[in-house]
Amino acid sequence: MEQIHDRVAGLDVHRDSVAVCVRVPGPRRGVTTHKQRFATTTGGLAQLSSWLGDHAVAVAGMEATGVYWKPVYYALEHRFEVWLCNAHHVKNVPGRKTDMSDAEWLADVVAHGMVRPSFVPPPPIRELRDLTRYRKRQVDTKTAEVQRLEKVLQDAGIKLSSVASEVLSKSGRMMVEALIAGERDPAVLAEMALGRMRIKRPALGEALAGHFGPHHAVAARQILDHVDFLDTSIAVLSEQVATRMVPFTAAIGLLVDIPGISRLSAEAIIAETGADMSRFPSPAHLASWAGLCPGNHESAGKRRRVGTTNGNRWLRRVLIESARAAARTKGSYFAAQYRQIAHRRGPNKAAVAVAHSLLDVIWHILTTGERFADLGADYYQRRRDPERITRRLIHQLEQLGHTVTITPAA
Repeated sequence: MEQIHDRVAGLDVHRDSVAVCVRVPGPRRGVTTHKQRFATTTGGLAQLSSWLGDHAVAVAGMEATGVYWKPVYYALEHRFEVWLCNAHHVKNVPGRKTDMSDAEWLADVVAHGMVRPSFVPPPPIRELRDLTRYRKRQVDTKTAEVQRLEKVLQDAGIKLSSVASEVLSKSGRMMVEALIAGERDPAVLAEMALGRMRIKRPALGEALAGHFGPHHAVAARQILDHVDFLDTSIAVLSEQVATRMVPFTAAIGLLVDIPGISRLSAEAIIAETGADMSRFPSPAHLASWAGLCPGNHESAGKRRRVGTTNGNRWLRRVLIESARAAARTKGSYFAAQYRQIAHRRGPNKAAVAVAHSLLDVIWHILTTGERFADLGADYYQRRRDPERITRRLIHQLEQLGHTVTITPAA
């Protein structure tokens, strides 16, 4: 097999150490290997960088192992070309396995170009990623806390969620605070309703009659305090994200024009992709990287249906959420697409298909800088052949025993 790179290094990364094999030209079969082990501390990684420089390494390859690859990658990226490889693509042949043999195998596959490096964004985008991902974790935690509050209320026989659309709306929060403070009169609690919820006071009076006890109050108080803390944390993170999003103001403006994509979704999309579509040769490459492409399984000329491929789960998730929002947007092409597919294959597959379409649009918009132009909710209707539809409907009526005469409209 042709050797593409002469001087390469394979790094088998662990939490506390990294096993390194350097492959350079030599007399024995034209290749000489040098092996060494380094600590993953800052000082150890500085020694590693110096050692690789002494051997004039051009390319260093490593597996993406949890978060342990990050300090090693960051220490080397400014001096060497570093390839972060998918662990599934560089599996060694079965047999005796050691850290050094893994490093030697990785150096071999990189030298012969048998693996492609994964996309690692530049430092500013990595900072954005860390912040947007952590913010999403905080939002998920808040959602879980609200669900726990609902469980506490249900345990106490308080059926607030049966009447109110949200447990922690402004009215709901006041009622829960009053319950914690000791108020048990359903009529008094129902009078705390605000706005449009006031017309539901009779139903609220019935729903708020329960057996809310002292232990329920303790649990509810802790949950509300945690929710308040999470709201503050999310606000701080959002402020930091907004500051770092200033260079991408134009891209944000383009993305929020797309149905289903809010500013938070646009920020997450930019943080995951870097807004630089030159890294993805086509929309299909981006969809594959995001895990929104159907997998392939073919054997003996027979093709099997398989699920979508693995990819960037953070980007996939935000796109699926955006797709479900786009499916509820009136007059949108994506809503029509969702209905068209959901009718045949169900809502989940329809959401994935709409997410794929959204990603296609995102790639084109960020590549060309053009504004989004919706194809319209009647897109599929316009593409249908009127004569074919007429013949099909006539045939159905005739099967029901009718004689059909067609008179064209004036």
